[in-house]
Order: sequence, then C-alpha cells, then structure tokens
Amino acid sequence: MTETDFIFNNINLSNITNGSITWKTPSNIALVKYWGKREPQIPENASISFTLDSCFTLTTLEYKKLNTERSEGSHDNTRVAERSRSHNFEIYFEGEKKDEFKPKITTFFKRIEKYVPFLKDFDFIIKSQNSFPHSSGIASSASGMGALALCIMSLERSLSGVEMTDEYFNRKASFLARLGSGSACRSIEGPLIVWGNHPEIEGSSDLFGVKFPYKIHENFKNYHDTILLVDEGEKQVSSTVGHQLMYNHPLAKQRFQQANNNISRISKVLQNGDLKAFVEIVESEALTLHAMMMTSNPYFILMKPNTLKIINEIWGFRAQTNSNICFTLDAGANVHVLFPESEKEIVNDFIKSNLMQFCQENHYICDSIGKGANQLLINS
Repeated sequence: MTETDFIFNNINLSNITNGSITWKTPSNIALVKYWGKREPQIPENASISFTLDSCFTLTTLEYKKLNTERSEGSHDNTRVAERSRSHNFEIYFEGEKKDEFKPKITTFFKRIEKYVPFLKDFDFIIKSQNSFPHSSGIASSASGMGALALCIMSLERSLSGVEMTDEYFNRKASFLARLGSGSACRSIEGPLIVWGNHPEIEGSSDLFGVKFPYKIHENFKNYHDTILLVDEGEKQVSSTVGHQLMYNHPLAKQRFQQANNNISRISKVLQNGDLKAFVEIVESEALTLHAMMMTSNPYFILMKPNTLKIINEIWGFRAQTNSNICFTLDAGANVHVLFPESEKEIVNDFIKSNLMQFCQENHYICDSIGKGANQLLINS
C-alpha cells in the first residue's frame, strides 16, 4: 500500500452531528530499536516490538460538527468561516486541561489532514489518561497517539460511504499514528509488530506497522515484561530531540545496518525458540540505543545509577541460575525485565527480593504481552 491508498474522499456529513469515541491502546516495548528517522516520520531502520497489555492510554474523542452554513442576520459568519479553516480542539490529560500538549496535536493534525480532511468540520475535545507515569521512558506517546489515531479512524468509518475492512482500518490507523509518533504505529495490534521495510519480513513497510508474519515459537507466547520504575519523572531529553541527533552521528550508518541485521537474527529466534540468542540480541539492542545517545553531539545520559545496579543484578542472577531473564530499555531510566511464562514464579521472587529496592518508592508494573487496542463502548 502507498500513501495515496489512505486518502479519504467518501465523506458523508449529513447524518453525523456529535458524539464520542473511546479507545484503549497499549504501549509497546521495542526488542530491536529504531533511533533515527527522516521526514515524514520514516524510520532509518526496521524495528520489532512486543505489544504490552497493562500499560495503556485511554482516550475519548468528543466531536461536534461545526455549523458553517450562512444564517440570515448572523454576526458570526466570518468567525465560523475562519474557525472552519483551522483545527479546533481542546486537550485534557488526567482530568486537567493541557494547553502545552496542543502544539504536538496541531502538528499531528496538519500532517494527517490530507488523509482525513473532515477534521476541520468538527470541534473536538480530547480526554486521555495513562495507566503508567507519563514521559518516564514508557512509550506514552506511542499509546497516546495510537489511541487518538484509532478514534479518528472510528469517526472516518462512520463518515464513510463504503464498507471498510478491519485490515484497512488497522493499517490506516497505524499509518496515521506514525505521523504523530513513530513508535505509535506499533501499538495498534499485537503481540509482535514490525515497523520498517525489511527484505526478510513479508509485508513490512516504512508507512505502518505489520504483525510479525511467521509462526511464533511457544517460548515467546505469554511473555512477561515487568517495568521497574527507577525514575517516574519526565525525561531530560525528548525522543524527538534524540532522533534528530542521529543526522550527523558518526556511527549512524553502522547502527542502522546493525539494527537491520538484528531484525534478521531475531526473526529466526522468534520462530525457533532460542531463548539464549533472544537475551543476547535484546540486551545488546538496549545498550546500543543508549550508547548512541552517549556518543551523539550534544551527548546525554538517560540511565540512572539504579538502572545500572538493576542490570548488574540481572546479570548476576542469570549467571547463578541459568535463567532466561533479560532486560531492555526505552529512551529513559526505567528497566523492562523480560522473561518467559515458565519462569514467572522464580523471577517475580527475584524482583521482590533484589530489584524492587532500586525502584522509586518501590514502584514497578507487572505487565505481559498483549493483543492490541480495543474500542470501548461507554454509555453516556
């Protein structure tokens, strides 16, 4: 599919006046990372992620059709016409109005208006909340933009004069989400999503995420991800800035090639069940991501002392027990502890006895691999 396949022309506004749509959309954790992109939100290398379950964003999009018809004697015609040429919305997060979020949403709407031109026909109120701390290294922009894109796609489905398949719905939702936050395109479906064109992944695309197209070994089903909240505050450097620093990074080309090679490797591992190889690839990817941050110009460090203590504890535990526990990191200080269902009891005991002490106020989230987003039907 190409960009032109996602341009919406079958608009029927006659029967739509107002309403609301709610989607519950999970975050995701990349196993092979993408770090570096080009316009418009195109990844420099392919990535693959586990879709999470308990870490999600709940977003409600309230919409009301603008009245742009000229009424005799009205003094508001000029104002309404002007408003109809802009994107009209308010944003609330965790119950509080967040005007500081508006520039990012405005940029998102401008990027997608070619594909969903009906946006300017409505007033919107966006209400979101997370099940996890915002901007702390868990992919909140992924779940947030994913949820908003799905709400917009549900509105498009209502406005469409033709039948829309679920496959098209999900692909366009992923396509739109990508234009808000690159990793958001991996939060629409699950359990394993690939984003970025790769010659060994059938159907893969730079434009949207696709489900891992091959049979997943039993070892990787019902996988667990316990997120250790080392730092629940906002990151010192945004992911957007971090991606931009890859433009002139002296190791960028080698990194992009390494990531694409690791996609080839992990694709085989996910099919053959080799847990030891999985551990090696995933941990190497996590450390490489942070190595790129530490060697960019300007350079920065998002890991905290307790991040390193946790990593060393995991390495020691694995050496002693031959466990298949491993860690990965997003662009933040928090540690994602990954382990198979068969080791749930022993790893949970280890987390409580050895790792919890390194978390801020002993906070951590027990999560597992999920199946993707769900629309919620809420009675008003």
